[in-house]
Amino acid sequence: MNPNKTLWEKGDFTRIAATMRQSGEDLVDSLGVSAGMDVLDLGCGDGTTAIPEAERGANVLGVDIASNLVAAGNARAEAAGLKNLRFQEGDASNLDGIADESFDLVVSIFGAMFAPRPIDVAREMVRVTRRGGRIVMGNWIPGDPTLVAQILKISAAFTPPPPEGFISPVTWGVEDNVKERFGAAGVRSEDISCERATYSFRHPGPPHELLATFRTYYGPTMNAFDAAAKDGREVELEAELTALFEAQNQAGSDRTEIPATYLKVTVLKA
Repeated sequence: MNPNKTLWEKGDFTRIAATMRQSGEDLVDSLGVSAGMDVLDLGCGDGTTAIPEAERGANVLGVDIASNLVAAGNARAEAAGLKNLRFQEGDASNLDGIADESFDLVVSIFGAMFAPRPIDVAREMVRVTRRGGRIVMGNWIPGDPTLVAQILKISAAFTPPPPEGFISPVTWGVEDNVKERFGAAGVRSEDISCERATYSFRHPGPPHELLATFRTYYGPTMNAFDAAAKDGREVELEAELTALFEAQNQAGSDRTEIPATYLKVTVLKA
């Protein structure tokens, strides 16, 4: 079994995605998506950005490695009556069956960064983008003090070390790495730009409820709690994450809104 597929089919990421919808809408608004564009949404989950893209008239293909998220995305598209959106299983490291230069825009928000073989990921994204088209990635930043980077950092401290040769997903949040990877795919440095942006997680209840959602449904956090329980450190992990969620909440004690900083990458294919 592909370990990346196992990770994202564990739990139910749709529960996390539900807290990210408004930020997905806002991001799509910033991309200038319009009717008739062909868009690939890579590592799309159940459609947090793919659905807004289709609602703006683009022809959208959502690709994700997790079969449960593909099924959830197709169900959401059908419920919304979006005939211009479909979801299918696929690996960002090898977009087998997708022809060269098929899309005007390739979007991957916290998706392709988790795929193995980042050089292959960059090459595949460039391959399927048309000349004059764009690639837009959102990537969590290593060591960033905001929510998701800290969740991943804390979780890593409670889990066994990764296998030899493992490349951390958050290395995609380093501008030099981004330029190296897309450079290897033939993109000029001047056609790659990076900026810091913000995604917010919103939940109608207190922070401990949002943490419970991550603990129950988010693969990396689930793995951390499984490992911590085996070591008798479950209470310690819970305490660290509770302190994190409460400290970062900006909405008061009965509601949760936590911003998280990410690296927004834009690549132009000349």
